[in-house]
Amino acid sequence: MKIIELKETVTASNDRDAEVLRGELKKKGTLLVNLMASPGAGKTTLLERTIRDLKDELRIAVMEADVDSDVDAVRIENIGARAVQAHTDGMCHMDAGMTRRALEALGDEPFDLVVLENVGNLICPAEFDTGAGKCVMLLSVPEGDDKPLKYPLMFSKSDVLIITKTDVLPYFDFDIDACVQRARKLNPTIRVFAVSAKNGDGFEAWEEWLKTAVLNWKNETVTE
Repeated sequence: MKIIELKETVTASNDRDAEVLRGELKKKGTLLVNLMASPGAGKTTLLERTIRDLKDELRIAVMEADVDSDVDAVRIENIGARAVQAHTDGMCHMDAGMTRRALEALGDEPFDLVVLENVGNLICPAEFDTGAGKCVMLLSVPEGDDKPLKYPLMFSKSDVLIITKTDVLPYFDFDIDACVQRARKLNPTIRVFAVSAKNGDGFEAWEEWLKTAVLNWKNETVTE
């Protein structure tokens, strides 16, 4: 009996497509950030504040991926940023091909930074390369500090961990140091920022990292 490993075949093909897309974006000098988190962790809220703070410095667009609805895309457009809504038709993640289609919907306008707000969950999005130059994940305080133990692949694949909703730390049993230690055991180079979109705590450090990432991406493009 012959056994075919379908998942390996699918992911290998996607990885090739993602690498091609990443190269195309590199030539354009556009950094694509894959933003991942559980539903309700605060992805759109983080983006709203980040865009308001940086829209005079960076040309930013957002691709909102959801199973249905356009609620998040409308929120982004309401603050003056370009946004497209990508419906995944029930799929729990974006892959490279879907990301390319969403990018094409943005048109030919040049952007310094494009953020893909991926479908909300901590499993599927970590398994599929979207062609992003950086992967950022959010973990909200109400979710608990044990998530690196439960979803190790997501923490292993991410360049940045943003701990959100720190303004509610007094009301939850969340140990930031323990969470960071667990995350860095999986991924020693992961950058960590603790933020509150409600009061702005931690945003300066996160936004400085983001601006530097965009600049480095462009500089790498020039020198290649």
